Amino acid sequence: MSTQTHKEVKKVTTHVLQEMKMRGEKISMLTAYDYSMAKIFDEARIDVLLVGDSASNVMHGHETTLPITLDEMISHAAAVIKAVDRALVVVDLPFGSYQGNSKEALNSSIRIMKEAEAHAVKLEGGEEVVESIKRILTAGIPVMGHLGLTPQSIYKFGTYEVRAKEEAEAEKLVRDAKTLEDSGCFALVLEKIPATLAKRVQDSIQIPVIGIGAGPHVAGQVLVSHDMLGINKDFSPKFLRRYLNLFDEIKKAVEQYVDDVKTGDFPNQKEQY
Repeated sequence: MSTQTHKEVKKVTTHVLQEMKMRGEKISMLTAYDYSMAKIFDEARIDVLLVGDSASNVMHGHETTLPITLDEMISHAAAVIKAVDRALVVVDLPFGSYQGNSKEALNSSIRIMKEAEAHAVKLEGGEEVVESIKRILTAGIPVMGHLGLTPQSIYKFGTYEVRAKEEAEAEKLVRDAKTLEDSGCFALVLEKIPATLAKRVQDSIQIPVIGIGAGPHVAGQVLVSHDMLGINKDFSPKFLRRYLNLFDEIKKAVEQYVDDVKTGDFPNQKEQY
């Protein structure tokens, strides 16, 4: 039944995600940063595309998500939006574009919606970002939250290890999830926390929880596309399932091309005018 319903949705909206969660249909989400890949993902009927600040790592080669700018995020998002017919496109507010200043958070979000024509924004944090969330929502911009491992806070945590294993942090996470829901977030990403805690969070709120390394007891799953497709070879966390090994496949194809050019095999008789 759920597969049939899944196929009938012509355009995924925040309302559709809530309906999917209510009827127990899992939500699929992947990151996208460019037109060509986004087109493939959308045709594969992905529900949500996240223009993630992970672009900082996989597209720009930075060690953390911190250096990517709002202008760069808007550029990626605009390319993705042009490719998409069905998926909901959510764009990360990059580090420094919303923390501690709700007016800046609103301005950053408005730029993303106007210049990229995105559908929603995502930001990291709990009660400390509530003022920003509420201000963004006053402009009619949907907001997705993000708790657990929040990569923009890497220097505060000092590690990418699993979060909220201690009871005090777990309690705060549950409280923060409720706070984000009460503030008006339409969904929430939970990253790298114990599966039992993720279940507890999802059971305590009505909005969909999308997990990454948060177990199966949530409304949906998200992975970084470069990790899932095996374009990235250096990143192998426990939660990652590789569906392809594109690094080696692409490398092999390029090596063959180089060889064919060097030997004069390419172009052949059929490949010229």
